[in-house]
Amino acid sequence: MAETLPNEVVEVIHAKGLAGVPHGFLGRRGGVSQGFIAGLNVGHGADDDSNAVAENRRRAIAAVLPEAPLATVYQVHSAGVVEAREPWPQDERPRADALVTDRPGLLLGIVTADCAPILFADLAAGVVGAAHAGWRGAHGGVIENTVEAMERLGAARPRIVAAIGPCIAQCSYEVDAAFRANFAPADEAFFEAAREGRWQFDLEGYVAKRLRACGVGQIEPVGLDTYADEARFFSYRRATHRGEPAYGRQISLIGLPS
Repeated sequence: MAETLPNEVVEVIHAKGLAGVPHGFLGRRGGVSQGFIAGLNVGHGADDDSNAVAENRRRAIAAVLPEAPLATVYQVHSAGVVEAREPWPQDERPRADALVTDRPGLLLGIVTADCAPILFADLAAGVVGAAHAGWRGAHGGVIENTVEAMERLGAARPRIVAAIGPCIAQCSYEVDAAFRANFAPADEAFFEAAREGRWQFDLEGYVAKRLRACGVGQIEPVGLDTYADEARFFSYRRATHRGEPAYGRQISLIGLPS
């Protein structure tokens, strides 16, 4: 777990397995946004001032790979993956939920607010990836599709390291029977009984299972709960439970050194 930092400092959470690869899971600390989305909000859909979002993204990039161009996608909770060679204009971003690249100096970015960000790297092949894995994307195959896209660029599954960033933890993620019905009996282990007709879902554990099943060589969950830690992370579910009018998004970044 990262040390506690003052709010004015951008916090970058690193995965040990990705040492040597510019990367980081960023939270809400160190940004300029105000109000309900105070901090390092990087989401254009968060009803924030566009200049504040731009400055927050600049700070995020500077904390991970200074002055690198940033490629992002229009996230739609899908299994879609694209290969990034350079950033797309904001209004031309492909609708997808993961990116891969073999281009040195290009940062890949995924935004989240409870869903699981996953950063991938095969440093020997010079290939990295980033995926947005909510339950729909993970269930639909975004993890497997990201690994396959990395393979097309020369990565090998046993060499791939995948780090699962801060996301909503099982103790904070109550779901109903309709949600549970989406999953196979083999996934029972990811549901813990709560109050009548309700269960707690282990998103991080489910994502790790999908990564293991597709042969990823090393998996590293950071084990941080976005819902419970308001000082460090934005959370869609927390904002919804409180009836707040907006929620921020944090960013996870990975790239290859130039």
